[in-house]
Amino acid sequence: MTWKIRAFSRAEDRPTPKAVYNFRVYYTSLVIAIAGAMIGYDNGFVGGTVVLASFKAQFGLDKLSSSQFNVVSANIVSTFQVGCFFGSLFVYPVGHIYGMRRGLMWSSAVFLIGCILCLLPGVANGLAVLYVGRVFVGLGVGATSNLGPIYISEIAPPPIRGQLLAMYDVLWQIGSLVGFWINYAVNRTLPFSSKQWMIPFALQFIPGGLLFIGTFFIRDSPRWLMMNGDVHKGLENLRWFRKLDETEEYLRFEIAQIEEAIESRAGTIGLGVWAPVKTVFSSPRIIKRLIFSTSLFIWQNASGINAVNYYSPTIFKSLGIGGTNSSLLSTGIFGVLKTTGTFLWMTFLVETTGRRLTLMIGSSGVSFCMYFLGAYVKIANPTHHAANASLTSGGRAAQAFFYIWTIFYSASWNWTPWVINAEIYDQQIRTFIQAINAAANWFWSFIMARFTPQMFASMGASGYGVYFMFASLSTLGILYVFLLVPETKGIPLEMVDSLFTKGVPAWRAHSYVLGQESELKREFDASPEEKGAIEKLEHAEDQADDCHEEKQ
Repeated sequence: MTWKIRAFSRAEDRPTPKAVYNFRVYYTSLVIAIAGAMIGYDNGFVGGTVVLASFKAQFGLDKLSSSQFNVVSANIVSTFQVGCFFGSLFVYPVGHIYGMRRGLMWSSAVFLIGCILCLLPGVANGLAVLYVGRVFVGLGVGATSNLGPIYISEIAPPPIRGQLLAMYDVLWQIGSLVGFWINYAVNRTLPFSSKQWMIPFALQFIPGGLLFIGTFFIRDSPRWLMMNGDVHKGLENLRWFRKLDETEEYLRFEIAQIEEAIESRAGTIGLGVWAPVKTVFSSPRIIKRLIFSTSLFIWQNASGINAVNYYSPTIFKSLGIGGTNSSLLSTGIFGVLKTTGTFLWMTFLVETTGRRLTLMIGSSGVSFCMYFLGAYVKIANPTHHAANASLTSGGRAAQAFFYIWTIFYSASWNWTPWVINAEIYDQQIRTFIQAINAAANWFWSFIMARFTPQMFASMGASGYGVYFMFASLSTLGILYVFLLVPETKGIPLEMVDSLFTKGVPAWRAHSYVLGQESELKREFDASPEEKGAIEKLEHAEDQADDCHEEKQ
């Protein structure tokens, strides 16, 4: 099938020696991408672990009322997002001053400290230590979520940059998939004991430890080294990553590009760590765009994804799927479908269907499925059914619509906001903007993680109001995308600013910029005689405009 070939082919911007596509750059990117597995695993495992009977018994949660348990579980989940929020911001100056390799090393060390703290309550009871551990885990994850993609982008040859960044996404989904299934595995195979809940928490050591060890065996970004004045080491690392020497034209050209970018930044915003911060907050144009890019994460969370990610057993209980094993099994299937939808997006939709249409179709499907689920829960009130009762035909339909919702979401809103945000900012401020956008993502994830249990308890019998709320917000999301989100597919990064031209609506911005690009290409390709004629015509138009202004 041609779309598969297109998805993974190398679109070279210039003749590229085969040596550039070497093991070193793939290995380094794979090490960095382990950070994605750290994030994904936490997304998958924690919601299922806190509902295990062994976990409840360990901390006396089985003696709490439903509302009291909701508060405790929300605290356990949401303290992670608090750490992620601050980690994504605090790591910005660390990465700029000390480099992304050291930033990842130190962030993974903080993550491992958090993992240890999360296991200490298994020896001496106490939720306070668990809360602190979750904050430390979040600090590490938030920091790596900022540094990882930037690090890969800086070391990757342009023709395979997308493939290498996809490693990060793939490991995120693999980590999430393992997290969704681990609770089902321990609940089915282990006897009732503290091991049941400690094993899912302990498995966090695997990606965190691999990343920490791996950072000792990778090299610093050549671009970071050269920007910080260590040109000799930067050139040495660039030669190592490309497996070329400086006599090769390809390497000479890349060195010239890096030097030009550094000179351009030094001559415009400056090379200091706070230069991008001053540039962003002194420009109304950039602030307006920053409001737009961070708002994408509001609508991403309006789909209900983080309510499902962190409280999937609660979701399935509201649909009438009773019993710990049944809800955890359904959660595992959700993880499989979420991964499948993401691969569909990554290999086909984002570059074929485009960003705008993908998001609008996704919001439409999400909205329809959520309205169906809300109507079913409102009419059937399935939580009042017997715990061991089999699903009715309506319940099976609701379960099917939940899985359909999973495909619509994961093939649209799961990653598209990140792609758009990576495309609409100048490279000189992109690193700082990445920190802001990551923090916005974690902030809205915190809101969902903290208040989802309370919403299910208070918004109608069995929480049907929660489904109607997400459905209505997703319906508004269609209008939001249509009116405000421009299509970025196929637009050169140098022309992205034109997508936000005043007076050009978002639904026409793509064709408007492509028309501009076509005109520029026509002028560039024109013969000397044609260029002279174009210049004379433009000069005549300018004179006519001047005469018109004088008459007025």
